[in-house]
Amino acid sequence: MRNFRESNIELSELHSYLKHTKMNQNNYCVIMAGGVGSRFWPLSKQKSPKQFLDILGIGKTLIQMTFDRFSSVCPAENYYIVTNEQYKDLVLEQLPQLKPEQVLLEPIMRNTAPCIAYANYKIKQRDENARIIVSPADHLITNENDFLNVINQGLDYVTGNNKLLTLGLKPNRPETGYGYIQVENKDIDLGISKVKTFTEKPNIDLAKVFLDSGDFYWNSGIFIWSLSAIDSAFKSYLPDVDNLFTSGESVFDANTETQFIGKIYPECPNISIDYGILEKSDQVYVFCSDFGWSDLGTWGSLYDRSDKDESGNAIQGDNVMLYDSENCLINVPKEKLVVIQGASNYIIVDSKDTLLICKKENEQDIKTFVGDVKVSKNKKFI
Repeated sequence: MRNFRESNIELSELHSYLKHTKMNQNNYCVIMAGGVGSRFWPLSKQKSPKQFLDILGIGKTLIQMTFDRFSSVCPAENYYIVTNEQYKDLVLEQLPQLKPEQVLLEPIMRNTAPCIAYANYKIKQRDENARIIVSPADHLITNENDFLNVINQGLDYVTGNNKLLTLGLKPNRPETGYGYIQVENKDIDLGISKVKTFTEKPNIDLAKVFLDSGDFYWNSGIFIWSLSAIDSAFKSYLPDVDNLFTSGESVFDANTETQFIGKIYPECPNISIDYGILEKSDQVYVFCSDFGWSDLGTWGSLYDRSDKDESGNAIQGDNVMLYDSENCLINVPKEKLVVIQGASNYIIVDSKDTLLICKKENEQDIKTFVGDVKVSKNKKFI
């Protein structure tokens, strides 16, 4: 702790500092890191999904960036990473600050509601007064100062009540790949409002209506709530999930935990927290924000967020030579010499054993490509 006498700051600032330090001990961060990220194939594969890749070419993987993002809010011992069993070693390798018991292993994928329930019951054993941030492992935040201000305000907002808070982003285009949240206050700009409706991935015409109306926000999938609030919500809206985890509270942190999770997880419904709880509860609020967010769900979203040359090309690779090429996304190994002539609006990705060349406008077909490769080629390619 810094020497406050020597720094000669006012007593009120000292109180503020001590309060923040104390409150941090009740702050927990749950990072959901179990997805495969097939839309980032061939860079993202089963053995190394996109959250474990340096997809931005900055020397940090997406999960490392997510961990660092909350480091001023949550102590390292208050993180929980929920991921698939096969990614345990990857998590511990990339986040050496964590202990093995902070990595919660899902035997099968069951969407976000069981994932969050698992983390809740781990936290419940430690801290009944916990305040919890839930975040995906693979999102991009470009204005982290504004983001942290929202997080800290949100943590204060949910303290001592049953409100469930989601972060909404002001849309700047009629995006069809995101979910939308309609706020109850039509004249709201920045602030917290009660949620009126949720809409998942509208068509382009409806997305334009949402954008023009001014009372719809993108659903970031980042949540803030108290342990007591989310615990109560599970009991009310997903009692089957709640009962499964409650039945094993005595084995958490014990040698039988892995066996217990392996038994109950297949019994959990494959359901999102949005559909299972948030769309049903009358205690859901949205913090309407604008801190430069992207879910980085596709190569196209990465292209939009990347620096580009004078011809509109976004390039990752140290030895790329382009001729008469424009508006391409190119991701190749740094050491590889790549020469491209006459390409316009293409996604070009080389993952050493796999090369993808796809029109940007057809990137939705990548999932089809992955399915076809799975059927007709060696599984090492996926």
